[in-house]
Amino acid sequence: MINLITRISVIGIAAITAALIILLSAFNGIEVMIEKLYSEYDADIIIRAKVGKTFSENRIVLGDLKNLEGVMNVSRALEEVVILKHEKKWSNANLVGVDSTFLLMSKMSSHIIEGGAYLKMDGKDFALIGASLLDKLGGYVPENVGHESIVCYVPKRNAKIRLGKSPFRTEVVKLAGRFNYNREVNAQEFIVPLSLGRDLMGYTNQISAVYIECKDDIRNSVKSNVEKLVGEDFIVKTNYEKNELIYKTSKSEKIIVLVILLFIFILAAFNLVASLTMLFVEKLDNVKTMLSYGASKEFVFKIFFYEGLLIAGKGILIGAIAGYAICFAQMYFHVIVMPNSGGEAFPMNVSLTDGVMILSLVSLLSILFSFLPVKYLIRKNINE
Repeated sequence: MINLITRISVIGIAAITAALIILLSAFNGIEVMIEKLYSEYDADIIIRAKVGKTFSENRIVLGDLKNLEGVMNVSRALEEVVILKHEKKWSNANLVGVDSTFLLMSKMSSHIIEGGAYLKMDGKDFALIGASLLDKLGGYVPENVGHESIVCYVPKRNAKIRLGKSPFRTEVVKLAGRFNYNREVNAQEFIVPLSLGRDLMGYTNQISAVYIECKDDIRNSVKSNVEKLVGEDFIVKTNYEKNELIYKTSKSEKIIVLVILLFIFILAAFNLVASLTMLFVEKLDNVKTMLSYGASKEFVFKIFFYEGLLIAGKGILIGAIAGYAICFAQMYFHVIVMPNSGGEAFPMNVSLTDGVMILSLVSLLSILFSFLPVKYLIRKNINE
């Protein structure tokens, strides 16, 4: 019976330790995936005017922005909500006029699923469209057979509504390709050259935003330098601040799962308490014999305390090996595939920090659940 309870203790501790490693690695993988999906399309830093939808690009010296330490690329953007039409289907879209630098900043070529990553060819303007948006319009990007055309309806600025006159300026735009980032971007974005965007909206040198690409992990320092350069008339945000809710939600879920699993680990550790209690009761006569031969209470305490540590340590070791084995198997062999992802593997990302934290927490709990019951049993059953 004691051996059975001991085995159950080892299995329970191993299972929870493995679960902690696997689930936190999965959350890390999801965070990396979210960051990749959002950060590659959204610029590291975005500058917008505090007042007004657009502003003159002359209000910001782009050359000074490019010369800031840590800045890699700068792109201008002009944004507007438009209506797209293909045959008999209509859809709202977010038109974004950009210069060619944006395609490099957003790593567009690696996200194109049909067609090519370009906005101009042979002096002609082309557009890039989100995959879901093109599906909604019932269009497609033919291979080696010309280009699909989309009719773009852009609201006229300061237009007065008159009978028989359209409040929209229309333009037929040919598609170069369609891209896949994330659900929101795929369903809304319609990217055109900045010059075409200005022509459609009736602007000369107006822009809606300036996109900045930074070197890794120095967004905050670059942001503060950009704020000093552009002044108080502009709002400067990082892509993390723009998608703050998404990142915070992901981190909160990770913390909640960690707390729940630690609570389950505590419940599993009661098997360890039961195992030590039954072992102590079974060996109580032997313990009294040892005491009669001069053994101290501290010596007896160490025997059962170290027994508890061995049981817990065995479970933690087995759980850690199993957990990391499963994580690496998923990372390298893609055992589990995400549903509706076209065969993409479920993301996993092993973190050394998380590993140290998990092993530290389960080890601390194991020490407590070995120390406290043994201390109580010694005090209650062995007199001075």
